[in-house]
Amino acid sequence: MSAAAAELFHQSAQGKAELYLDAAIIAEAAFVLTSFYKQRQPEVSDALRDLITGCRIKVAEPEITSDALSRFRDHPVDFPDALVASIAAAQGVPVASLDRDFDRFRDIQRMEPTLSTRTSR
Repeated sequence: MSAAAAELFHQSAQGKAELYLDAAIIAEAAFVLTSFYKQRQPEVSDALRDLITGCRIKVAEPEITSDALSRFRDHPVDFPDALVASIAAAQGVPVASLDRDFDRFRDIQRMEPTLSTRTSR
């Protein structure tokens, strides 16, 4: 990490700077750390959570982000799937997807979309 980045995180941890981290960046970081650097999901999840909380980084919908990090840690799914599952669980809505990874979450329902052979005109 560069000295400038380290200083920015230090200032944020002390409340002297306000940082915001979007879920897309969390997803990208999770992808890079697990695929290129071959880190295990539990360690990546814990490291990202520690970064967010330790540096007082603001995220949109902190409860959903925290839940998504827990799902990513506890299940063999990508972070975007964990995030979609967290949003669906919070809103009490099913997920329409062909991706069976969503079946791993007992608190959400996956609906498999079907193609109709008839089209209306």
